[in-house]
Amino acid sequence: MKAKLGIAPIAWSNDDLPQLGGDTPLSTCLVESHMAGFQGVETGGKFPKTSDALKPLLREFQLELVSGWYSGTLLDNSVEDEIRKSLPQMQLFRDCGATCLVYGETAGTIQHQQNVPLVKRRRLSDAQIKEYGDKLSRFADFCTDYGVPLAFHHHMGTAIEDEHDIDRLMAATSTNVGLLFDSGHLVFAGVDPMRILEKHGNRIIHVHTKDVRQDVLASLDWNQHSFLDAVLKGVYTVPGDGAINFNAIIQKLAEIGYQGWFVVEAEQDPAKAPPLKYARIGYDTLQAALSAAAYTLVEGAIE
Repeated sequence: MKAKLGIAPIAWSNDDLPQLGGDTPLSTCLVESHMAGFQGVETGGKFPKTSDALKPLLREFQLELVSGWYSGTLLDNSVEDEIRKSLPQMQLFRDCGATCLVYGETAGTIQHQQNVPLVKRRRLSDAQIKEYGDKLSRFADFCTDYGVPLAFHHHMGTAIEDEHDIDRLMAATSTNVGLLFDSGHLVFAGVDPMRILEKHGNRIIHVHTKDVRQDVLASLDWNQHSFLDAVLKGVYTVPGDGAINFNAIIQKLAEIGYQGWFVVEAEQDPAKAPPLKYARIGYDTLQAALSAAAYTLVEGAIE
């Protein structure tokens, strides 16, 4: 089994909370990603938007482009308009060799609204899920044909957040709609990650390994606290610093046959959690878990 380790720059700064590491230069994010041992990075708001600008940066810091977040709006948008909207990012990702597009549904999201409590997130009826699944499948067909497959990111504060949402979405979409498995968002939503692996393992094409501080999670009042409140309180951290059992998760992913990127991601305050220190904690934790599951870290493309 083959794997690669990547990291999202959200460990250094947060696009939804510019006050968290907003003044950290991109060069610092990249050099420390390399220093911590990672082979690749996902994009963030600080990254160049053209391959002519991004490719030299990646080469300079000996990193690959893994993927990156795309703010989808298919719930309220047509497939044709969404394709047009996505084309610059799709071209960037294809030119730079990204393995997938991390699609997050941001129509009606509250993930970036600090004054809106968790309980107020958008919810979809079965009929709405069916209609949405059809549009998402057609958009995913475009992504596949373009050479950058779609990895759907279930995410706190969005219309696709918990196990019921994920189950219905997977049932309503074609197999071209890949699933991004994010341990931290699952646990935050009250979902056992192992159940998602059991039920939807064959749809997983990308993995985010975010850990959760259980004491912070337990202290949240969903009627009062927002997603950003939770982030500021420190609900998320890197693997090895929280409550999630990554040995069990990675062993199950190996049994499923998943091969590809394992990305460390942790929305937290870089002033309280020095990014390089925590990046190394995440890297070491994942490397040990991957080795125990008989994964081999490889350079270059994974066949």
